[in-house]
Amino acid sequence: MNKRELNRLLKRLFWIALFFVAIGFIFWAAEKKRSAITAEVVITIKDLPDGSSLLNKQDVRLKIERHFGYHLEGVPLGQLDVERVERVLEEDPFILDANVFVDAKNRANIEVVQRMPILRLIDKNTQHYYLDKSGRQMPLSEHFTARVLVATGNIPPYTPDFDQRKQHVLKDLFALTKDILADEFMKPLVEQIYIDEQGEFILIPKLGKHKIIVGDYENTAAKIENLKHFYKEGIPYEGWRKYKIINLKYKDQIVCTKA
Repeated sequence: MNKRELNRLLKRLFWIALFFVAIGFIFWAAEKKRSAITAEVVITIKDLPDGSSLLNKQDVRLKIERHFGYHLEGVPLGQLDVERVERVLEEDPFILDANVFVDAKNRANIEVVQRMPILRLIDKNTQHYYLDKSGRQMPLSEHFTARVLVATGNIPPYTPDFDQRKQHVLKDLFALTKDILADEFMKPLVEQIYIDEQGEFILIPKLGKHKIIVGDYENTAAKIENLKHFYKEGIPYEGWRKYKIINLKYKDQIVCTKA
């Protein structure tokens, strides 16, 4: 073996040795990280669009402690199952998404996205709850009352599959709610949806003392367009107090009852 071949062999052995040293260092650092303890739990809750929050950091801590039976602070990082913590938190009816990760300072960071309620219901059994924008049931919050549409009257008890039913009052109510919230004119106008004994929808506006009878959910888009036209063209001339009932039930017409 000449000198050039010897130098090549030494260089090769050097890089091989350096590779194994690097691998060993990585394993050593990983093991050291696993044996380190969780120094702190940092909880961040994303506010709802109006700046409110239906749960607080203590709620998140209690959810974890009740499930695992201990605080996360002081737990070895090697025993901290972040995916399991995420699953546990996402079982909470107020939480849409949870992201858990450990940073360079050995802190467990918990980022929570809340479910957004769009409708508060008081059903015929006087049960109070919210529906979020996906139709999932949410309990009332101990900390804050969401400023959302309210539905009352002849509302049947909640069932998780209501939106898959061919006919269901909750299905039509949920669809009507989304129609109202998607319309820039209707969203600030309507305060409450009432369902009478016949299952017909009645809207209670924020302005005036009149009621708006929608009837069943059929042709709701056309009814809303008729109502918007009436508000823009008829109400300004007659005044808010002239009418007691605005009835949209009949096709292509509005029937009003004077106060």
